[in-house]
Amino acid sequence: MTPMPDPQAATCPAPRAETERVLLGHGSGGQLMAELLGDLTPRLGMNVLEDAAVVPVGQDEIVVSTDAFVVTPRFFPGGDIGSLAVHGTINDIAMMGARPVALSLAYIVEEGLSLAELTAVTSSVAAVAGACGVPVVTGDTKVVGHGAADGLYVITSGFGVRLPTARPSATGGRPGDAVLLSGPIGLHGVTILSTREGLGFDTEIASDTRPLHRLVHAMIDAGGPHVHAMRDPTRGGLASALNELATGIGVELDEPAIPVPHQVAAACELLGLDPLHVANEGCLVAFVAPEAAGRVLAAMRATPEGAAACRIGEIVAGHPGRVTMRTVVGSTRVVDMLIGEQLPRIC
Repeated sequence: MTPMPDPQAATCPAPRAETERVLLGHGSGGQLMAELLGDLTPRLGMNVLEDAAVVPVGQDEIVVSTDAFVVTPRFFPGGDIGSLAVHGTINDIAMMGARPVALSLAYIVEEGLSLAELTAVTSSVAAVAGACGVPVVTGDTKVVGHGAADGLYVITSGFGVRLPTARPSATGGRPGDAVLLSGPIGLHGVTILSTREGLGFDTEIASDTRPLHRLVHAMIDAGGPHVHAMRDPTRGGLASALNELATGIGVELDEPAIPVPHQVAAACELLGLDPLHVANEGCLVAFVAPEAAGRVLAAMRATPEGAAACRIGEIVAGHPGRVTMRTVVGSTRVVDMLIGEQLPRIC
């Protein structure tokens, strides 16, 4: 009789866990990215929930943020990697209730990139930073060998001064707060997907990339410390941003109130995507105390960036850490954070 094999003597290697190497999904802005940052940032003593840091300097509170941009294609309807870098960094500063005052700019350039393209990106950075009133004051350039990068990567840092009455934070939401959204969602992600894959939506749709610091200034002027939290829902979309902010609180959304452009809705239906997971680059979501929500919403609508602002839900004490949504058919569903990678290289 053949003896049974000893399992402990088996030489077949155990399956390797997917977390042993970095995946594209770790840059998605969703759950995998949250897990990665949850492991890495405590080693640096950083707050994983914020995209910028408040640094007290004398009587002022300085806000600092750093971001890297690897979007492909580098030029797309509504913007390019240069304008996206400026807007994205300014917006991270603004979400902390700060007035941006300066930017730094660094390039990682692959050997062989057209000098004309590099000049065009730089001209875009200069034009957009000038229009925002936030100068580029320092920077760096590195060139790597052919094949060591995908043409051009842009790294920016932003510096701002916190507005005197501003106190937003990622954990600032309180039961009863109104959830305010500054405008339509999904435009940037669908634009990038359409342009990259040649899906034909690019004749009807453009990225929403734009600066939000003037909108935030109007909100703080109207609501001051009653603006409890703000976030620009970029990678991972509105769903991931709200799940990040739902620390110790519950969020209840009203689906009919969420503005989804018909082009975005059609593209998502065709491709099987959830608009709430699609990236944005020109809108923000805020938690505002009920006594100030009306005047903050009015102030938002008085600005070009917030002309389509709306109330999309409220903060509740129940189901802390969970985002739910009342659907158009009257049911309720859980709105989860994006799990893996929906669309890489979007910013």
